[in-house]
Amino acid sequence: MKRLTLFLLGSILAAGQNRPPVVVELFTSEGCSSCPPADQLLTRLPRAFPDIDVIPLSEHVDYWNQLGWTDRFSAPLFSARQQDYGQRFHLENVYTPEMVVNGMAEFNGSDWNRAQQEIVKAAHEPKAVLAIQMRSPDTAHLQAQSMPQGIRNVDLFLAVTEANLETMPRAGENGGRLLRHTGVVRSLTSVGHLDTRKSVSYSADAKITVNPQWSRENVRLVWFAQDRSTRKIIGAATVRP
Repeated sequence: MKRLTLFLLGSILAAGQNRPPVVVELFTSEGCSSCPPADQLLTRLPRAFPDIDVIPLSEHVDYWNQLGWTDRFSAPLFSARQQDYGQRFHLENVYTPEMVVNGMAEFNGSDWNRAQQEIVKAAHEPKAVLAIQMRSPDTAHLQAQSMPQGIRNVDLFLAVTEANLETMPRAGENGGRLLRHTGVVRSLTSVGHLDTRKSVSYSADAKITVNPQWSRENVRLVWFAQDRSTRKIIGAATVRP
């Protein structure tokens, strides 16, 4: 496996790609005692790949909230997104911690070796060209073009994430334990759809809302494109507002 990883990474560099983006989603919860190691792994991943732009999305599900601790970062939207992946991967039940790499593979979020393998594999896949830039403090310009061949319907999403967050639950399975999070998805919005039979590119401005309670220096905008039929993430870009 190590030889395969090195071979694929070498192929990426040989192709001249400039830090290909890979979106790593972690479905987690502060009420789950198995999740803190996965949260820590997600924090380590971006630093582990200097030649790949690993983009962490920590999505806190809400179905653990009834078991003693309400996760302040949780939302039904993330539980629904995980259920959608569950159907895509033919799972009997969703679980935490679950990691999904570029919508292509899912596995236990604490599995470091599998995470490395899937990230390198995803970096080697064909990518759309996405760009995001700030026009003003509350407006981002979004562009998407050069979709990989064979893809017809593309869903376009914009996430607002925050890093360097800490919580010490007073109850539940992690009661009294200091939890650290990165890439916590504060909002996830569907901003558009691209039918490649009608148009080969997408361009739009998006209004950005950053809650004053969030630490702006830790906020990141994540703009990504996802194949509607396979849920494969085919391109991504980030910017700090």
